[in-house]
Amino acid sequence: MDRFRVGFGYDVHPLIPGRKLVIGGISIDYHKGALGHSDADVLLHALSDALLGAAGLKDIGHYFPDNDLKWKGADSTIILKEVVSLVEKKGYRVNNVDTTIVLQEPRISNHTADMKSKIAAILKTELDDISIKATTTEHLGYIGNGDGIAAFAVVSIIA
Repeated sequence: MDRFRVGFGYDVHPLIPGRKLVIGGISIDYHKGALGHSDADVLLHALSDALLGAAGLKDIGHYFPDNDLKWKGADSTIILKEVVSLVEKKGYRVNNVDTTIVLQEPRISNHTADMKSKIAAILKTELDDISIKATTTEHLGYIGNGDGIAAFAVVSIIA
């Protein structure tokens, strides 16, 4: 009998001028970028936390602490690859992923296919097993003012 588990992840970062905006492993041309210890890719961080949770592991901060210089400016695809390795060591593989990115701007619909391809390759799954959606907050709050970005992720894994 297959063991089936579900995990949830969330991440949020401020957006500031002078930083590169990276979402889902894809660089997006925009006048602001997410501030964080690594490249601050909210989508891959939320996804990493969801995978870790589904496998019954500790959170992303445990494995990739923001006080470790090894991860300063790190490409979050490397973090996700390491998370996949941890999940696989526990005997699981990814079944499917559902994510939502929350930001007022820029529009990212032209980038989601590239994000899906990159994520599917890292997770060793099919494109159809990955969902990436985006929404705004209708100009409400921190994100709606253009000062932040967030992402939610739900994953299922099976053994």
